Amino acid sequence: MSEPSVPSSSAAAGSAPAAAQPVRADRPGGAAGPDTAQRGFVLLVTAGLLWGTSGIAGHGLQAAGVTVLAVACYRLLFAGVAISGYLALSGRLLRLPRNRRVAVRLLVNGLLHAAFQCFYFASLTLVPVGLATLVKIGSVPVFVAAGICLLARRAPTPRLAVSVLLAVTGMALLVGFPATDASPADLALGMACALAAGLTFSAMTLINRTPVVGLDPLVNAGAGLLIGGVLLLPAGLYAGMAVPLEPAPLALLAYLGLVPTVLAYLAYFGGVSRASDAGAAVGTITEPLTAALLSMALLGEEMTAIGAAGAAVLTAAMGTDYAAGVLNRRRRRRRSGTG
Repeated sequence: MSEPSVPSSSAAAGSAPAAAQPVRADRPGGAAGPDTAQRGFVLLVTAGLLWGTSGIAGHGLQAAGVTVLAVACYRLLFAGVAISGYLALSGRLLRLPRNRRVAVRLLVNGLLHAAFQCFYFASLTLVPVGLATLVKIGSVPVFVAAGICLLARRAPTPRLAVSVLLAVTGMALLVGFPATDASPADLALGMACALAAGLTFSAMTLINRTPVVGLDPLVNAGAGLLIGGVLLLPAGLYAGMAVPLEPAPLALLAYLGLVPTVLAYLAYFGGVSRASDAGAAVGTITEPLTAALLSMALLGEEMTAIGAAGAAVLTAAMGTDYAAGVLNRRRRRRRSGTG
């Protein structure tokens, strides 16, 4: 992250703060170096692009009669079983440390996965896909930036402040896309669910900013998703898990489990501990841009001129952090060349 360090994983998870703070990837003199932060940012952008397709897939499944809880549960179980099965066959699960810190991290991630999926897919039943996704992920830069500064007990750096300000401005412009004819009660409840999804996602980002020793990103992703699916299973069974045995719903279910879940979460967990503060806050806002474009193309939702301006500002928010990282890397190379 950017110059100051952030709290250790134990502090982020709610336990007592560790005595020493880890050095972030783009901190001057940090061991990982700025290239690591750039790679982390690219992975988060990739995750956001893939996540942006999940709303369309979830909307299609719900239109086919699959319940909200069933969509969330199937998504987590499919991805969790796929990743964990690979880990078991490759023997990597046997090398997983058996200690309290690993167990707590996986359980917390599982709980957050379950809550996030429920809130997000519930919001899709109340407000349009584009709007729900924009509000959900649009709240993340604010939540993450506030969490980073509170946990580290410091003011935001200029790089973080600029990126978050641009992201919030872009989201404010995009909030009018698309127009919705939902009742005031449905709109309020839908917005509340989308904000709750953003909050749980932000908590996951903050908690996983610092990796647990011995817990690699692949195990963290697979086990967390599987635990989340198992936790949701009783509620899913109660609500009904039936899926029409037709090609379209089955294909959507397989796509939802594989692309915006398995691949996206592997990219996310691979990048979240490497990216800068600003990168972690704004990297995944490619999700609402993708969701907005897809909802226009596939669902007939319209983008207003103000919404288009908001999309441009969101792109600038991501570009600001990437450009800052490139400039920092060039400055470091110049210094090393003259030193």
